[in-house]
Amino acid sequence: MSSLANQLVRAEKEEIARAIRTLLGRPLVSRHDDPAAFDLIRKRRQPLIQWFDYFCGWRLIVEPRQGYARLAKVSSEASATRPARRRRATRAPFDRRRYTLLCLCAAELLASPVTTIGMLARRVAQAAAVEAEVPGFDPVRAEERAAFVDALKLLEHYGAVTAMDGATESYLGDEAAKVLYRVDTTRVIRLLAAPVPPSRITTDDRDGVPAALTAEPRYGGDEPTETQRTLRARHSLLRRLLDEPVVYRDELTPAQADYAASLTGRRLIRRAAEEAGFVLEERAEGLLLVDADGTATDTRFPDDGSHAKVAALLLLDLLVSTGPVPAARLDAEAKELLRRFPQWARAYQSDGGGPRLAADALEVLTMFGLAWRTGDRVAALPAAARYRVERGTDVQEES
Repeated sequence: MSSLANQLVRAEKEEIARAIRTLLGRPLVSRHDDPAAFDLIRKRRQPLIQWFDYFCGWRLIVEPRQGYARLAKVSSEASATRPARRRRATRAPFDRRRYTLLCLCAAELLASPVTTIGMLARRVAQAAAVEAEVPGFDPVRAEERAAFVDALKLLEHYGAVTAMDGATESYLGDEAAKVLYRVDTTRVIRLLAAPVPPSRITTDDRDGVPAALTAEPRYGGDEPTETQRTLRARHSLLRRLLDEPVVYRDELTPAQADYAASLTGRRLIRRAAEEAGFVLEERAEGLLLVDADGTATDTRFPDDGSHAKVAALLLLDLLVSTGPVPAARLDAEAKELLRRFPQWARAYQSDGGGPRLAADALEVLTMFGLAWRTGDRVAALPAAARYRVERGTDVQEES
């Protein structure tokens, strides 16, 4: 093969790897928001579709004319580690009320390609009124309008609705605000990643709604064949590796552990990592995929972008060097940090700020698989050793 042909093959592999990591970090990529990324995904869509289906069992939809690509990432286990977040200043996670209004808004938006915020609010109120288990929606109340706006802002962020006249935020202070929307009904539908549409859940399934929504027929249900069991083990293991910061062997299911230990499993894990441009770290305790440029992640650590992450890194050094400590020790350390740096982390510079900072930092460490709390004790997990501070020794020069 000529040098030029080798370069073309290498360039194609690099583009596919970059596109895979882009979709892992942003499962919805729009031409409007990132034309370069979308064009790359559109250009390499066939090998990308095959890669995600083979290694993860995830469906990739690329709509060149409508200008978006959607990776439908599903999991058999519900997780609260990556909540939807409000698009306003606080970036606080969605609560149950906002998720409810998000679902109601998405359902009612399918009725028309054009609507106003007032018309949508009335339709949501009517829909909530006929559902016995859904609390009524009252746009007269400011907190209800705030939750409604957060749901709409998230749909705007995903390109499902576009404000053609007016601003969604104006509804926060005025129930009579005028905002005109254009609705992309196809994109609204694509936002749903569940393998089973909610409308197909029967009455008998409602007690186990999450399980019914995520049931995937390809794995054979309660009586799978050996091939289906192997397929499920491969997909579930790769999903965890691609979605979680670190995967510990003692947290794997027996099927996942057997697959990870097999020659075929190890070969495919390494192949998936190489084709996606990751560096695979294999340890006795677990597995870790490292993305050097951070494209595939939606949040980073270490990161000085938040006070909680800075505090988490400082407290992690204590956990690694000292071992399990009482939670009160972390509270005291955080309080001392605030005392030493009175101009830093001003949101925590008040009564009870130390325990709040320690709690937020511990949440960060838990999310990244670096620490775990059991009762009143907090301990570092094996991956935390990556952030160990090497203590230097004093060297005296000979006279």
